[in-house]
This record gives sequence, structure tokens and C-alpha cells, in this order.
Amino acid sequence: MDAVFWLLTLLAVIAVLGFRRYPLWINTATVTAWLLAFSVAGDHAAIWDALLWVVLLAVAVPLNLPGLRRRLLTDRLFEWFRGVMPEISETERAALDAGTVWWDAALFTGRPDWDELLAHPGPRLTEEERVFLDGPCETLCRMVSDWEITHERLDLPPEAWRYIREQGFFGLIIPREYGGKGFSALAHSAVTMKLASRSADLGSTVMVPNSLGPAELLMRYGTDAQKDHYLPRLAHGEEVPCFALTAPTAGSDAGAIPDTGVVCYGEHQGERVLGLRVNWDKRYITLAPVATVLGLAFKAHDPDHLLGDEESLGITLALIPTDTPGVETGRRHFPLNSAFMNGPTRGRDVFVPLDWIIGGRERLGDGWRMLMNCLSVGRSISLPSAGTAQSKFTAWTTGGYARVREQFGVPIGEFEGVQEALARIAGNAYVTDAARVLTASAIDAGEEPAVVSAIVKYHLTERARQSITDAMDIHGGKGICLGPRNYLGRLWQTSPIAITVEGSNILTRNMMIFGQGAIRCHPYVLREILATANPDREAGRAEFDALVVAHAGFGASNALRSLLLGLSGGRLAAAPASAAAQARAYYRQLSRYAAAFALTADAAMLTLGGGLKRRERISARLGDMLSCLYLASAALKRYEDDACPEADLPLLRWVLEEALFTLQERLDTVLGNFPSRPLAVLLRALVFPLGRHRRGPSDALGAQVARTLMEPGASRDRLLAGIHISDDREDPTGAVEHALRLTIEAAPIEQRLRRAVRRGELSVRWDEDEVEVAVAAGLLDGDEAERIRAARTARLRVIAVDDYDAAELVASAG
Repeated sequence: MDAVFWLLTLLAVIAVLGFRRYPLWINTATVTAWLLAFSVAGDHAAIWDALLWVVLLAVAVPLNLPGLRRRLLTDRLFEWFRGVMPEISETERAALDAGTVWWDAALFTGRPDWDELLAHPGPRLTEEERVFLDGPCETLCRMVSDWEITHERLDLPPEAWRYIREQGFFGLIIPREYGGKGFSALAHSAVTMKLASRSADLGSTVMVPNSLGPAELLMRYGTDAQKDHYLPRLAHGEEVPCFALTAPTAGSDAGAIPDTGVVCYGEHQGERVLGLRVNWDKRYITLAPVATVLGLAFKAHDPDHLLGDEESLGITLALIPTDTPGVETGRRHFPLNSAFMNGPTRGRDVFVPLDWIIGGRERLGDGWRMLMNCLSVGRSISLPSAGTAQSKFTAWTTGGYARVREQFGVPIGEFEGVQEALARIAGNAYVTDAARVLTASAIDAGEEPAVVSAIVKYHLTERARQSITDAMDIHGGKGICLGPRNYLGRLWQTSPIAITVEGSNILTRNMMIFGQGAIRCHPYVLREILATANPDREAGRAEFDALVVAHAGFGASNALRSLLLGLSGGRLAAAPASAAAQARAYYRQLSRYAAAFALTADAAMLTLGGGLKRRERISARLGDMLSCLYLASAALKRYEDDACPEADLPLLRWVLEEALFTLQERLDTVLGNFPSRPLAVLLRALVFPLGRHRRGPSDALGAQVARTLMEPGASRDRLLAGIHISDDREDPTGAVEHALRLTIEAAPIEQRLRRAVRRGELSVRWDEDEVEVAVAAGLLDGDEAERIRAARTARLRVIAVDDYDAAELVASAG
């Protein structure tokens, strides 16, 4: 029994040390203290004392003496590490240097500090921003009809273009001193979301000038003269900008653009000045057909060494007025029947003075770094906001439709198959809005979240695509017949557009999220890479030695934490004291999977090294895990920021149950495809010591969440907050909201009427009006009859679809 007691105390000591992640010297001192106690108080043979002391000294002395440790271990690891780490290209290095890491880095530690997340300031709009959202934004939304834009005009109406310019929609992010709004990232996101919820084309038109288009580049890198000239003109809509990066042969591999600028002398405003002769062929450029100023990315070359010794200067960004000789614009692409202005731009021997380079001559060749830094912010706002708008819009319209559309005498939203889809739509709306707000708030707090921007761009656009697919399934024939009454058809057609922009979604998921996150967010890997690349080899070895020791302790701690949290079902993890009691279990579960993710990610990098870049499926699944952890964190943060409303708890639970199930399944699939099978077996034992048991959201929970969309109330209002909700019953979306409210008001009367027919209390012939018969029988009074008729008329208006004669269809197709 004495031996068992001491063994248990040793295991307990190791468990506490590893779980709490103490530094090496504390671990060594604590184990030494245990061994002293064992030697003095233990009832055992002396040989055990000697054996344990030999083991301790053999391990602890080399680990705690840097000189000896380096000779025996870390200097050899240094050379090995240099060989297995992936080679980082210049474009990759610029991407790695761009932006900041934030909560994503906390998740990568395997031990996120939830108090840090909850202490992050909640979303706050200024009074001016709220007034703009409730005033000009709502006015602009009411000025447009999506059917008119996409089918009749293939453009915004002239009054909308005029209003956009007059009200400063193109200058949301431009500082006030230049005539812009100077809005926060949160307000910028909110404006984009509201406009996109009315019309995707309207949202895109306003989105681009406030992203890379190129106000942000000017604000960050422009010369004073460039800012003074362009920013006021952009803010007032006097200039319509676009930014051209993508070329026919360089899409996702934007660093391979073939467009060139050769340094030379040329004529500008009657003078001979130094500049570049630029040639380009770009496509997919939003606003290019109407732009007056073109932001352009190209590769600069100086073959005659007019600027210095270097010949290849690198990617360069310039601002070129579109009326410059040699610039070709005006034609349009037609992306899936969308009407937003998008098209190619070409240039033939266009002379660009050095003053037109964004940032001036000193920024020549610095374009890729400039783009990456700006993209880490812009990609966090524009497309995520548009994706959230689509998810919320489908939640609003589909929830209402599922309540007013009846089959077999009941709303279709009461059928379990429909409820399953409705629950996904509601859950996607909740989590995408939570991630949108959290990310924008982080930007307002000074972050430039490079990895998070990839997470929200990918997942918020993908969840929007899933939501419109579910919405189309629920609407059936209503969704597939195009016409003014169809509020889903264009969204269905255009949903693939967002997944192609700012990095295709396949590339973003398979390579960017984990590929960038593994280096940027990991507490040690980037520093280890930099240490091995240090020109001062001795200093690099010394730094690498300290990092490797810390990294080893990090890995051992995550292994132990994964095991203990798996055995305890996450109960050993700490939940923030300030968190809502009903949510604390989810914080613990996420901590468990954060540890498992960090352990598995380390193992993947250790075994695959540079090969991980080619094992895209493993990288993608690890990226999914990091993304799930971030999205779930955002949902918990939103619940706390909303003051933990009890009515929203089903939504939160659905989102978290879905996230935890996804985490489990992605982790299982990673281990099932892990290249080292013995290591995969060990990892599985550590992260799933009791097997897999999560099943995702229950059917009962899904039904509860689905009904949130079908019943007006505070929870539904919070879920849909921020999108344009029409109160015009003649509008196809306003008609849904009108019918929903009338249907719910008339529901008790309808139920009484149906119950009377079912029981034989009311007999209605096939050629009689049911309501009239009920009134005559005294079952309904006049007011009740009118309410039923109004609700049924409103429902029929929603259910109705458009029809055409042959000539109209031919004209429509033309």
C-alpha cells in the first residue's frame, strides 16, 4: 500500500504540474521535493531511492543546464529543424508579417483565457453611426428593388447612385478631415450588412470603395499630396474607384501576376519625368466599368537601372485616372445575373509617373506587403458582412414562409424535415452575426486579425451559401420561379460569387487558415523559424535552445491536459466566473478541444514539417477546428454581451452543440488520416480516452430553434437586428412579414374553426365558403371572419409566383 500511495502522489504531482503548465524549474524543484519526501518517509527498499535519484539527475540536470542541453540535444535539433521547416517565399513572408494575431493565438495555446475574451469591449455604435444606419441606410434600401436592379436595369437606379454619392456612402472609412464619415469598423460592417440584406448588388457597390478600393491603401500608405487630392474626392463620390489585382492567369496565386511596369522617362503635363511604362490585363474587377480612378497592382522592373542597382523591384501599386491614354475600360462581366458593376480593365503602354505610385517612389516594390496588411482588415469586414446579411435575410423570410405556408392543414414549419433546415438557418444567422461583430470590434480595438480574417471570410460566406440552399428547399416551387415576387432566386444564383473573391474558399480553407495560423498563432513555431534563420548562428542556437525547451513543455502540457480533460468530460477546465451559469459547461468543453487541437497541430507540424503544405486535407481539417473554436467563442461572447437572455439560450446551445460535434468529427478524421499510425494511435488515446460521444444538436433542440424564426418575439428581433426589414406589404419581403403577423393573430380562430369541422360541429359543402358558413352558424363573429380572410389573403399573396407568356419570356431572356 505504501508504494501505491507514493505512486499516486507522484502521478498527482505530475498531473497538477502539467495541467497548470508550470515552467521547467518549478517542475524540477517539485519533483525533487517529492523524491526527498519519498526517500525520507517512504517504506521501501533503498535500491528504489538510488534508482529514482539516478533517473531524476539523468533527466533534470541536462534539461536545466543550457550548455549541456545544447551539446546533447538542441544543437542537433537546430540543424534538423532547419531541414524540415518549409521554405517560406517572399510573398508568404509578407503574408506572415501582415496583420496581428489575437484570440486566434489564445486558442492555439490549448489553454484559452476566457476572462480575456469576456473583458473585450462589447459592440458599441456612436449616435452618429446609429442615425446613419436608421436614416440614410434605410432610405437607400427603400429606394431599390432587387428585381428591378437585376432584371430590368442591370444597374442601380440613377437616384440610388446619386443618393450614394450625396450621403457619403463611398467615404465610410475615410477620416472626417478629408470629408469622410470616419466610421468604426463595426459601423462599416453594419452598413454593408444592411445594404446587402436588401440587395447584394447594392451592398457590393458600396462595399468595394470602403475596402481595398483604394481608400484604405491611401489612408495607410499614401503621400500627403495623394491623400489631399483623392480622399476628399472619394468621400464625396466625385471619384468612383476600383482596384485591379486579379489577372486571367493569376487568380489565387496573386503574387504571380504577369502585369508589368518598366521604369523609363515619359511625358506628363508637358514635362519629361521619370515613371513606368505599364501594361496590364485584369478581370473580375468590381466597379471597373464605371471607375474614374484605377488602383492597379503590377510588377515593376528597372532594366536600365534608372533608379538603382536592382532590376526586379517587386509588386507595386499605383493610382491611375481611367481617362489616361492607353487605359481600356467600359465593358462588363455578367456574374450569374448580378447587376453590380464588374468587368475587365486593360492598359497598353500607359505611362505612370512615379508620383502616381501609392506612397510615392519609396513604396516602389512594396505593394504585396501593403496589400496583405490592408486585406487583413478589409477581408474581415466586407464579405463577412454580406454573408451575414444573406444568412439573416434567409432566416427572416424563410421562417415567416414556413409559418404561413400550410400543407396537410398545418404550417410546413411543423414538419421535422423542415425544422431541421430551419434550425441550421437560425444557427447560421446567430453565429455568423456573432463572428462578424466580434471581429469588427477587434479591429476597432486596434487589431488587424490576419488569420481571423480568413476564418470569417470563408465560414461566413459558406454558411450563407448553406442557408440559401436550405431556404430554397423549404420554399420549393416558390423559390425556383423567377419574378418580382421571388426574393430568393437571385441569392441562389449569386451565392457562389462571394466564395471566389479575396481568396477562393477552397484555397482559404485548405491552405490559408491553418497554414498561416500554424506559424502566426503558435506561441513558438515562428520564433523557432526565425531563430534558425538568424545570420548569427550562435545567437540563433541559443535562442532556439530556450524556445525548444518551452515548446516541449507546451506539448507535454497539452498532451496531459487533453487526457485529463477527456477523462473528466472537460469538467477540470476552468470556466470564467463572470459567465452565465447555463453556458459554463460550453467554455469547459471548448477548452478541452482547444487542448486537443493544439496537441494535434503540434504533432502534425512535427511529423510532416514542410510536407504539411502539400497535405491540404489535413491542413483544412485542422483549420476547421481552429475556425470552430473561434466561431463558438464568438457565440459565447455574443450571449454575454446581450446580457444572457434566457430566450436566446436554445440558439446558443444549438450553435455550441453543432460546433463541438464538428470539432470531434474533424479531429477524428485528422487522426484517421495521420501519416504516422503509431503516433495517431497515441494521439487518439490522449484526446479520446473514453471514445467519441457527441451527437450534435438534438431533434428537440432543433425544433425549439426553428420555432424562434416562426414566432415574432424578442429573440427573433435580436437575431434579425441590423438588416432591412420592409414594412411595405406590397414589397415581396414585406408581404411575408405582414402575412406572418396576420396568420399568428388569426391562428386561434383558425384552430377553433378546424376543430369544429373535425368534430362535425360545422358542416361545409365543397361549393360553400367555410368562413361564411361559420358566421351563419354563429361560430364566428364578423370581426373574426374578417381576420381569417385577411390572413388567408395575405398568405396567398406570399405563396403566389409570377407567370409570363411566351413573348415576355423571350424578352426576359434577351
